[in-house]
Amino acid sequence: MRLSDDKIRHITHVILKALLSQGTMTPLTDDGTIRREMRTTIERELKIAENIEEKVTKKLESYSKKIYEGSSEWEVLYQKFFEEEVSKKGLE
Repeated sequence: MRLSDDKIRHITHVILKALLSQGTMTPLTDDGTIRREMRTTIERELKIAENIEEKVTKKLESYSKKIYEGSSEWEVLYQKFFEEEVSKKGLE
């Protein structure tokens, strides 16, 4: 999944504001540094998910029986294979 820079920036602002207003964290550095670290983490996690999605899609497309994207069979198998890949990577 791709998110624009503006969307990621907005997400980091919303999360940081919520954490600070709830007293969930005490910042040890400035807001900009915290948001940059959050951005890096979000981008890394999205890249991992994107790679898993590519593997799962290729696996589904490799079946000799045509499975149509959007069908209930596709959705069930996609979810199953996605969870397997997440488990293989130790990301549960």
